[in-house]
Amino acid sequence: MSARTKKLTKSVVDAIEPKGKIFRVFDTQLKGFCVRVGPSGDKRWQVEYRPYPGGRGVAIKRITLGSTTVLTPDQARDQAKETLAAVSNGKDPVAEKQVKRDEDKISDLIDLYEQKGCTVRRGDQLLPMKPRNKAYTIAGLRHHVVPLIGKKRISEVTSRDIEQLVADITAGKTAKDEKIGPRRRIIVKGGAGAARKVARNLSSVFSFAVRRKLIAQNPVTDAEINKVDGKRTRYLFLEEIGRLGKALDELEAEGVNPKALDIVRLWALTGCRRDEIAALKWSEVNIDLGCLVLDDTKTGKSVRPLAAPAAALLAALPRYADADRPEGRSKWVFPASRGDGHFQGTKRIWPKVTKKAGLPGVTPHVLRHSLGSAAVSGGMALPMVAAILGHADTRSTQIYAHVQMHPAAKAATRAVSGIAAALAGKKAGKVLPMKKRAG
Repeated sequence: MSARTKKLTKSVVDAIEPKGKIFRVFDTQLKGFCVRVGPSGDKRWQVEYRPYPGGRGVAIKRITLGSTTVLTPDQARDQAKETLAAVSNGKDPVAEKQVKRDEDKISDLIDLYEQKGCTVRRGDQLLPMKPRNKAYTIAGLRHHVVPLIGKKRISEVTSRDIEQLVADITAGKTAKDEKIGPRRRIIVKGGAGAARKVARNLSSVFSFAVRRKLIAQNPVTDAEINKVDGKRTRYLFLEEIGRLGKALDELEAEGVNPKALDIVRLWALTGCRRDEIAALKWSEVNIDLGCLVLDDTKTGKSVRPLAAPAAALLAALPRYADADRPEGRSKWVFPASRGDGHFQGTKRIWPKVTKKAGLPGVTPHVLRHSLGSAAVSGGMALPMVAAILGHADTRSTQIYAHVQMHPAAKAATRAVSGIAAALAGKKAGKVLPMKKRAG
């Protein structure tokens, strides 16, 4: 029996002594099955084969199965048999392994999605995300997905991986609060809501990969996760809005920045999204026509009818000067205290507002939902509510052309009347549904 050919058993393999260079000992029972012995004594199971169509003209390839300290001879032999069976069926395990090695990881796919993807569907069109939405989407993917499955190859991710990812985010495993510089922190929150949003965005990433033929199917599709959109159904009752208004007045008396408090009041009185008010410019305010003409919102340019209380509040606001140009008036309704941007301190002050008002868990978006609920409960038709809130199906140009006489302006005032009264600490009159009104 040749010194390089033996029946590979545990005792035989353990007895093999290393030499000054790499050598292999082949099994006498299974052709191509061998143990590789390195100069250091490291021993690894391997199997050699010639890819299809075989023959001496085809170069031999070799694939490592694992260490002899991990796999027993029988386990390694079984794997070698499977490899050789795949070769006999026309496959090339070494080439497939190389393709897998060259395949992008999930972290690479997210980078590609940032560069070439990041679209939202509007009807039959895929449109580029707004810059802020894109930034939040990519940040969420990098903060939650990359730490958990970022090193996996794209084709390796299964629906089970997605289920575990959602469970981990829900449990707060990716949550963090880190200081990254002066007055700068990275705050990442977990929970069920964050998990749903990340899963929804990751599904878009995989759909992007499918369109580019990087993978065959989207693993999020078959994952058993809560796919409910998670949109908030919370809204405030007038009594709660009264507490909110009282809290704002008390905080103002305590010296809290009035810009933040007025932003909160306008959230409640307009139903606008958070930054639609915080980043509002005076050029977008038309008190005479009673509307806001927002240049760039989540759904593009948007015209919002102003309720009378909201218009009155805007008209009464001071024209702040820019922090860097105190001699001139800022283009922002609420300019930043430093720099030339808009005020961004509501995230710091909002928790104080909700704590003082006794409204734990309430977000600024709840105020938008509250106005929509008040409008619907008052009997307004959904298209009118859409006009007030600036939903995507609003005919903005038509509203703007006739906004002063448009029923949306009156509808906004009627919808806001109870909210405005409660916010000011007054008792709101009963708002009757439209069908019960006289005339």
